[in-house]
Amino acid sequence: MYGPEVGGIGMTVDTPSRTAPPPRAGARRRPRVFGGTALGLGSAVLYLSLIVLIPLALVVVRSTDEGLGYFWKAVTTPDAWAALTLTIGASAVVALVNLVLGTLIAWVLVRDRFPGKAIVDTLIDLPFALPTIVAGLVLLALYGPESPLGVNLAYSRAGVGLALLFVTLPFVVRTVQPVLIELDKDMEQAAASLGASPFQTFRRIILPNLVPAMLSGTALAFTRAISEFGSTVLISGNLPFRTQVAAVNIFSQIEGDNTTGAAAISTVLLVVALVALLALDLLQRWGSRRG
Repeated sequence: MYGPEVGGIGMTVDTPSRTAPPPRAGARRRPRVFGGTALGLGSAVLYLSLIVLIPLALVVVRSTDEGLGYFWKAVTTPDAWAALTLTIGASAVVALVNLVLGTLIAWVLVRDRFPGKAIVDTLIDLPFALPTIVAGLVLLALYGPESPLGVNLAYSRAGVGLALLFVTLPFVVRTVQPVLIELDKDMEQAAASLGASPFQTFRRIILPNLVPAMLSGTALAFTRAISEFGSTVLISGNLPFRTQVAAVNIFSQIEGDNTTGAAAISTVLLVVALVALLALDLLQRWGSRRG
């Protein structure tokens, strides 16, 4: 191979061809990790560790400071067990209600046109922006003993459910809404041209595409509900064995200088949330394998 001219005289010199030797058969090619990628990955892991992983790990460790026997005793005391049962049961009911009504609201916002649609779409995000203690105060004023509507749900389990519905409203709506927007309407038109009824089109074409988003929003609503404190502490009245939720019980344990017991109840809520999210992930993987 001839290289460039030397000294402008027209002479050329031979330059050896620098080509990499061919890879050996069966040799694995190592993935290249660039400096920017490694830096970004390290920063993300460090941030998640400081903000999420390390604090959660410390809560779990703190819950076992006095042994597993005390851990079990702390979570099975009558008031703690009643609070956990109420919280998990009410959160499950609220998540199912959100599954249906949240999907319906998302459908109306995407497929229907009506006056004030932009205002309704903005109000959906209000529970995200409003402090939860303010939400509890609003609900107490509207559905409390002096309700202008004549409906008194204060200091009852129905009031607890109402507060949880308020704070978890956006989750299913905001996860289903983008899927509906991106859904290809040509498939629906093709099904209609083949004689499918609107119900058959929804069940066979639309619903299968919405199910992953619906389940994701439901799981997020459930995990959000089991940790709710601000909106429930006022309207529930914090009545042990009746309306006291787990988050309020944890606060009471801390006020009573029982940090280990509070950590034990917190660990139970953490495990329940992780199980719900893992179950959702497995269900989505199973659905994707089945197409």
